[in-house]
Amino acid sequence: MTEAELKAKVEKYGQAQIMSNYSNLSDELKKELEEQIERIDFEKSNKLFEQTKQEVSFENDVIEPISYIDKEKLSNEEYSKYLKLGEDAIKAGEYSIVTMAGGQGTRLGHSGPKGTFDIGLDSHKSIFEILTDSIKQDSEKYGVLIPWYIMTSKENNDETVEFFEKNNYFGYNKNFVKFFEQGKLPMVDESGKILINEKGVIKEASDGHGGIFQSMKRGNVTEDMKQKGVKWAFVGPVDNVLVKMVDPILLGIMIDKNAPAGGKSVVKANPEEKVGVFCKRNGKPGVVEYTEISKEMAERTDANGELVFGESHINCNMFSVDAIETVANKSLPYHIAHKKASYLDENGNLVVPEKPNAYKFESFIFDAFDMLDDMAILRVKREEEFAPVKNAEGNDSPETARELYKKFYNL
Repeated sequence: MTEAELKAKVEKYGQAQIMSNYSNLSDELKKELEEQIERIDFEKSNKLFEQTKQEVSFENDVIEPISYIDKEKLSNEEYSKYLKLGEDAIKAGEYSIVTMAGGQGTRLGHSGPKGTFDIGLDSHKSIFEILTDSIKQDSEKYGVLIPWYIMTSKENNDETVEFFEKNNYFGYNKNFVKFFEQGKLPMVDESGKILINEKGVIKEASDGHGGIFQSMKRGNVTEDMKQKGVKWAFVGPVDNVLVKMVDPILLGIMIDKNAPAGGKSVVKANPEEKVGVFCKRNGKPGVVEYTEISKEMAERTDANGELVFGESHINCNMFSVDAIETVANKSLPYHIAHKKASYLDENGNLVVPEKPNAYKFESFIFDAFDMLDDMAILRVKREEEFAPVKNAEGNDSPETARELYKKFYNL
């Protein structure tokens, strides 16, 4: 597109400010901005901004408890049945792993991709190496190379790929590792104008973990899965160092129940814990955020004294490949986050706000659940499968994750 055509396109959508510093950009940045203008759906961006003016209400939603299976309470017969169903599918090459690794380790004081972070083990293994060890172990156990798909972001893709290459993929077969990039959406200010970042191009933010379905379609991941004969995919974030990515029990339950989706839960630590919990929303499986349920609902217990809404969603998800394709062809709802975002004004001056000034739009993976007829939920033990690395200190920090990891592996 010519400069005139670029200007005409952004002006058509009331976004003329995007081109205000175009003449001052280097050729490389001009090319980047041109690619953004050609790629971005400005009509969608404007519609998302209109949503910020609407009050979100959950008053009319009917939220009910959802049934789950407690792994600890399975009978020997049930356990054996699910184990065989799951293991047979894994051994047949029908299983894959998808890791969401688009984030940086900024909150941890780490300058690189989050997966390259060293949580402080004596071995100094990065999170990526810890995950690779787990996949290698399971591949050897089941006698099959498990395809591993890693979702990166534009910011960290090159560094992530380089990290794997430099470390020889930590001994895993690189032909079974495929990288693909997460989607992005423009950030807008409180009047709906798309922001320009410090470099002079459009300021974009990741479209949330719910964007993974369309990213997998766009990155030909689902096509690659089908060519390999893969029917199932575990989808989880990079930052849980105790994640059990290959779980024949959950898979076996899904196969037995003919469920297109599955998820793992851990019991809420207490009614006030700020986590989303599995539920049925208007008769469909889903996750209700802690902000959406009343104190009475959060504290309600059953006849056994257990929380009625106590199954925390820990972002350990499993889908059939057919279900992934179904969701990828639809649109998940977007959630709005009000954030502080620095930007360049129309005169090229950097503005650093002191309070939230912009909107970021994200979709969440659990919003896909209600697009599917059913899902299986497996309750597992927190100390065996959930050691997230999210904060620099305190809860869910490298320190807590390291201690859980060392305790589990008797290190």
